[in-house]
Amino acid sequence: MNWPQILLNSAVTGSLYLISAISLTLVYGLAKFPNFAHAEIMSLGGFIGFWISEQLGAPLPVAFLVAFIVAGLAGFLSYRLIFKPLSDKGASLIHLMVASMALGFILRHTEGQIWGFAPLTFQKIVWPSWELGSVHITLDWILLIVTAICIGIALHFMMTRTKIGKAIRATASNPKLALSSGINTTRVLVITWFVSAGLAGIAGLFRGVETRVSPYLGWDILLPTFAVAMLGGIGSFYGAMVAAVIIGLAENIGVVLLAQAGLSTDYRMAIPFVILIAVLIFRPQGLAKAFRGN
Repeated sequence: MNWPQILLNSAVTGSLYLISAISLTLVYGLAKFPNFAHAEIMSLGGFIGFWISEQLGAPLPVAFLVAFIVAGLAGFLSYRLIFKPLSDKGASLIHLMVASMALGFILRHTEGQIWGFAPLTFQKIVWPSWELGSVHITLDWILLIVTAICIGIALHFMMTRTKIGKAIRATASNPKLALSSGINTTRVLVITWFVSAGLAGIAGLFRGVETRVSPYLGWDILLPTFAVAMLGGIGSFYGAMVAAVIIGLAENIGVVLLAQAGLSTDYRMAIPFVILIAVLIFRPQGLAKAFRGN
């Protein structure tokens, strides 16, 4: 086995899952339901980035910034127009989940009507690559890993050192107590939905740059994202960070083992599901217990 290459590939995979899972688990921590429209928000980020970079010719950093803002606005609007009214009327978990599926369906087909359902490829971007001994590395991989690390550090400081971060944790822990303590929980939810959806857009654009953009882009990584969120303990920010590393390693080592066994590497997508089922059976609380209090 080429372990240095496997570890690098795992870091790349884990970084993408980390950005996606953190955004998913932040919303779950407050809204208490899995938002299935997360997939289409990621696709939206990919499409916006493609439009800005390929069709308008703007620099890629601008594409990432606009993708973050537009995806964040989509998350904000979905909260204000759909999920908050439903929650105020006492909607159950099932109602909210079905509403998120319906929203995802609408977003997916709206994206398809605007940009088409055929996959789009970034043509203007050519990433430099290097061979370091037995390791092949490209610039977009480096940027993805560095971005995931920066996001993790920034969110850690936001959650532990800022008023809004402490308000998010208090609201996630006990919304009624947070409200009685003078915390504006609606403002906390608005900010969380915006930031979470913005991060989903960033994850979608990274995925689109690395592969292709289509209305189904988000679905390609949604279930591994759920696997990361559940292994980390859904709603646990720090658990998701560790789980992303574990899932990334398992998936890439699994690809090598599948190839050595003469099996199709398409089965790699089954690996997160196997881990997900095992977690649900043997440790449904995930890694959250290890990070209790964070």
